[in-house]
Amino acid sequence: MEEGVERPRLRALEAFPVEQDGGRLIGLRDPGGFTDQIALLPIPLLDLVSLFDGEHTVAEMCDILARRRGDEAPGPEDIAKVVERFDEAGFLDSPGFALRKGRIEGDWLARSSRPAAHAGGAYAGEVDALRSQIDGFFTHREGPGALPPHDGAPKTRLTGLIAPHIDFHRGGPTYGWAYRALLERADADLFVILGTCHAGMAEPFAATLKPYETPLGAAAVDRDFFEALQRRYGHDLLASETAHRAEHSVEFQAVMLRRLLSERPFSILPVLASFLHEAIWGEGKPESDPRVPRFLDALRRDAAGDGAQGLRHRRCGPGARGPALRRRRAEHARLPRAGGGRGSAHAGGGDGGTSGRLLRLGGRRRRPPAHLRALADLRVPARAAPYAVVRFEPEGDGFAVTLNDLTRERLDPETLRLGAGEVPYCRVKGGAFDARFSRAAAYQLLERVEPDASTGRGALRVGGRRYALGS
Repeated sequence: MEEGVERPRLRALEAFPVEQDGGRLIGLRDPGGFTDQIALLPIPLLDLVSLFDGEHTVAEMCDILARRRGDEAPGPEDIAKVVERFDEAGFLDSPGFALRKGRIEGDWLARSSRPAAHAGGAYAGEVDALRSQIDGFFTHREGPGALPPHDGAPKTRLTGLIAPHIDFHRGGPTYGWAYRALLERADADLFVILGTCHAGMAEPFAATLKPYETPLGAAAVDRDFFEALQRRYGHDLLASETAHRAEHSVEFQAVMLRRLLSERPFSILPVLASFLHEAIWGEGKPESDPRVPRFLDALRRDAAGDGAQGLRHRRCGPGARGPALRRRRAEHARLPRAGGGRGSAHAGGGDGGTSGRLLRLGGRRRRPPAHLRALADLRVPARAAPYAVVRFEPEGDGFAVTLNDLTRERLDPETLRLGAGEVPYCRVKGGAFDARFSRAAAYQLLERVEPDASTGRGALRVGGRRYALGS
């Protein structure tokens, strides 16, 4: 086994429950976007994976499990195979992962701007479609009404703004209410956006000087304000800059600002925050890390020193913090850390060769233990779908689905079926996974379904052909 994986250590991954055939599994995926593989683990296998703490060798794990499980314990070859597959998938903190991470981050750092990582998935990727989508947040039946005209300086000024960072397909009207307040009560030309970093990072705060690209144009970064803030803060705000690569919280605000302030010059300072979970994990308080109050004080002083009007732009959720402001009149956009829950699921560009496949685990013994036999070729049946369809809508001569990882893809109507409780499912990610329709997406699908006399069910018409919804 490759040196460095002798004592395997699991990376910080997101775990989520899955049901399959009446049993429970635990799914693992990477919120940092360095791999898009998903591992589905039978509960008994957690006994092994819990030992991936960087302190146990394969032989030591084998001895521990033998004492716990006797003859049903996996052998060293089984354990070594699981470790190997975890490392290949990018789930272990290992030399192999360090190379993968370095390559992905190196390519990103070499760019002159920060690409729009979620365009075409969490929000429309085409200019006209995106404008229409955002305008619809206001005219939606649950929205605040048509966009207000900009008629000079506001009569009252915002000192804080709470806005969502859920994907546009689900959170649209909420964005409308938040940004209507901004349009009516703020005329700043700098927005400091403090967004939650869902994947975590080494530093409590991380900025980037890369303009944030959007389909509507890039949001430029105010370098002068950044340099003044960093001098007063006294720490390197670019040390964890690569956390901006796949994080969506700031990106969504940049898109909204580009649409709504299209006729008004402005700049941003994008800052990601990650300290509340770290403090809780260490059983401490956020302010116990001196960098946290020092940064907030620096932000407050620099903004006040420039005579800026502060607008704090936060997302609802535990641990929310607000962004900052700037000279002239600055707005401070800041979003919270969504404590364990996901305001929207994370999508990231992983290593190209890993998509479209569940992580297959298991030994090759003649008759492996029961908890390893379940891993021999683990596919996801209906009730174990690791993806959810959160939106179903027409696209060209067919239909598109938006998934809970913020990606959007064309529906393969051949894969549509009804599962238990008449819940619709389809296959996604090139046919590799099942996706379960959310209630809202199921309603959107059913609005398009026509009666099918031959089956007694319904059928979806796509390109002149009818696809019956089978079971």
